[in-house]
Amino acid sequence: MAELRDPVTFCDLVLTALRRHRDREAFRADGITLTNAEVEDALSRFVAMLWDRGFASGDGVGVLSPNRPEVFWVQTAPLFAGGRYTALHPLGSLDDHRYACNEAELRYLFVDPAYAERGRELLDICPSVEAVFSFGEAEGLVDLGEVLADVDPVELRYGMRDPGDLAWLLYTGGTTGVPKAAMLPERAVAQTVFSVSLGWDLPLDRRYLAVAPISHAAGMLIVPSLITGGSVTLLRGFDPAAWLAAIPRDKITLSLLVPTMIYAVLDHPDLATTDLSSLETIMYGASPMSPTRLAEGIGRIGPVFAQLYGQTECAGLTTSMSRADHHAGDPVRLASCGLAMPGVRVAILDDDGNDCAVGEPGEVCVQGASVMDGYWRQPELTAETIVDGWLRTGDIGVCGDDGFITLVDRKKDMIVSGGFNVFPREIEDVLSTHAAVSSVAVIGVPDEKWGEAVTALVVLRPGATVEADELRELVRDRKGAIYTPKTVEFVEALPLTAVGKPDKKVLRAAYWADAGRAVN
Repeated sequence: MAELRDPVTFCDLVLTALRRHRDREAFRADGITLTNAEVEDALSRFVAMLWDRGFASGDGVGVLSPNRPEVFWVQTAPLFAGGRYTALHPLGSLDDHRYACNEAELRYLFVDPAYAERGRELLDICPSVEAVFSFGEAEGLVDLGEVLADVDPVELRYGMRDPGDLAWLLYTGGTTGVPKAAMLPERAVAQTVFSVSLGWDLPLDRRYLAVAPISHAAGMLIVPSLITGGSVTLLRGFDPAAWLAAIPRDKITLSLLVPTMIYAVLDHPDLATTDLSSLETIMYGASPMSPTRLAEGIGRIGPVFAQLYGQTECAGLTTSMSRADHHAGDPVRLASCGLAMPGVRVAILDDDGNDCAVGEPGEVCVQGASVMDGYWRQPELTAETIVDGWLRTGDIGVCGDDGFITLVDRKKDMIVSGGFNVFPREIEDVLSTHAAVSSVAVIGVPDEKWGEAVTALVVLRPGATVEADELRELVRDRKGAIYTPKTVEFVEALPLTAVGKPDKKVLRAAYWADAGRAVN
């Protein structure tokens, strides 16, 4: 009897997506459209090119590019060839990119022509990088299009990969500590397709507008869209006016935004005059969203918002909240991140691994096929993160008697002021209710009396004004003296991490530089 193979691999799902609807449009970008059949042809030529160059099992590739179809090719073709994929974020520094190339031992790097100079720099300083390919002509780099045109396609087959094969080696978006790469095997990336299709509140007709980087979390929606006969429109980056214009133009039904992008859309004058009638779902995530601004979005755009919550270490799968569960008049519900996703187990555990009671804060922990195998070459950190079979996310949450989970904050973001634990998210949610506030980040800064003083950094809406004392009193009335910011500072903008979260590491650095440590 022939050996039975487990068919659950990401590569098999990619083939299914491309072959079920061969003649349908897959990608649209910069006025160019590609069918699913054309995408499979490109992938097969890509695999042939890699094999012709001696690409071996376990070899790594990286990509540095804004959104374009070739990014999806780099995410998938090297897997068929036996290798693995790593994303370099377009907003990363040279040191960030060099670290990732060297630690992950990337053999080939693929870049957009806009990053040709960075590609040449990395080729010079990264010993493992043998060649840098450009998505178009670029001085000193190999033109990928010309290479692919000169090779004969190979046959892509089901069963070319095993579920345990390392597929994606992704550096996390964390803001503290040494950079670390989560090892996601084929089964984990495949699980994202199943869980996203089942657990995210997606339209049946999926015309997906991608503006966040598809090299990262926004790419999770590509295969679930293509596999149902849908299409993907790619914008190179986020601009609220361009996002608004694309929806009626391409009859978009689905998009994924981080909260800061949603705030920019809500604050943009074109929102009032744009036809958004085709839009059925806006998935949002990556950082907590202000319940007040979420309610505003529901009121102005409609009941289209659905939430995702997860992290790289579990392939982005933890909880989700459907459109119907977004009760616009219930700020407690709007602060929730929803229910456990299909395909994973989620628990709120104390430091000893015991279940927390309903309403008791604890660490959000995850089990399931999507959980990483561990951190690349960091066994000690892996052992600290995966404990007794549970991924310890570092997020503090509470579970209600209805099963809905609400995040309180990150463990490391907690402020200890005057001996009391203060969770910044609760203050941020209060300040965001003020009509003048566009966005806010709350941090602790060193203070001789309090240890850490609660400090709010506030971005105002265009043309709005408010006194700092008014905002402080708002928090005092809602949360009491302990949570009241000692200082409110008005800033033009908040620094963001590569995945669009307020970068509290950068914000803290200005205050803690002379403190000798990051706690007081």
